[in-house]
Amino acid sequence: MTEPTDDHYYYLARKRVRQKKRFYSHLKSFIIVNVVFSLVTFFNGEPFAWTPIILFWGMGLAFHYVKVFGLPGTDRVLTPEWEEREVQKEMDRMRARDGRRPSLPEANSKHSDELDLKELRKSYDDSELV
Repeated sequence: MTEPTDDHYYYLARKRVRQKKRFYSHLKSFIIVNVVFSLVTFFNGEPFAWTPIILFWGMGLAFHYVKVFGLPGTDRVLTPEWEEREVQKEMDRMRARDGRRPSLPEANSKHSDELDLKELRKSYDDSELV
């Protein structure tokens, strides 16, 4: 049996990130539609006829959440940077599951400062030396 490649991990991680993104779109639709239904009901003065719709749709949304994220947990931002971070996290999780090391940040990346040892930095200027 061959070991999964980085392309394979990337494909699977990308797929999971898309699932998360679909959930957030589903949640946004749920909120917008139910706010509109609630406002229409409030201003018409009729009894709240949308309760079964909200209840069953909310249950479907809860199942969708559990399918995508598990119990409990959520991510906060839907930016392209967030998406790339999520893809990297998924790839690292898959590598760890298969007993491989997670990838390290590139030397020229913005994260390279995190690897810098502050204790070893020069706290003086060469011109100060005698």
